[in-house]
Amino acid sequence: VQLVESGGGLVQAGGSLRLSCAASGRTFSDYAMGWFRQAPGKEREFVAVIDWSGGNRRYVDSVKGRFTISRDNAKNTLYLHMNSLKPEDSAVYSCAASWPGHVLTDTSSEYHYWGQGTQVTVSS
Repeated sequence: VQLVESGGGLVQAGGSLRLSCAASGRTFSDYAMGWFRQAPGKEREFVAVIDWSGGNRRYVDSVKGRFTISRDNAKNTLYLHMNSLKPEDSAVYSCAASWPGHVLTDTSSEYHYWGQGTQVTVSS
């Protein structure tokens, strides 16, 4: 699976962004899809994951109630809707695919395919 993120940028605290992850090369709906982020000098952090059907989701506690992960299997696209952004949300956000698609995992080593990442910067 080839993954390409888009939608990052600079936003003020309290603002919103929507990230997209376009997939190609294999059957998108076979995979669970996750979002991870990495800030400078910090380890990669799990953000959210969604199963193959879109019916099950999991989030890291720090984004619950602010971020929503979703997918459109007809468009082979994964989304991350981010609201009420905080400066501590600033990072490079990457999407990733894991198999089997019904398993939700927050462990980066269990993801098989990764995008190149998109920068999100939240100013205070």
